[in-house]
Amino acid sequence: MDLSRYLQMDPHLLLGLLNTELRNHCDSLDDLVKTHGLDPSALIAKMSAAGYEYRPEQNQFR
Repeated sequence: MDLSRYLQMDPHLLLGLLNTELRNHCDSLDDLVKTHGLDPSALIAKMSAAGYEYRPEQNQFR
């Protein structure tokens, strides 16, 4: 999955892409950002601005 343009994506669309990747391929948010070369602070800020937060116990954004 190509997440290289995640900062330009609609956050509600990005939510589905992130959660799919977390469910199918990544064990944690740390694993996701390392695998895709994402800036964790920027990703968390973008999702937070849209009202979503990462929940490690569920390994997904909600």
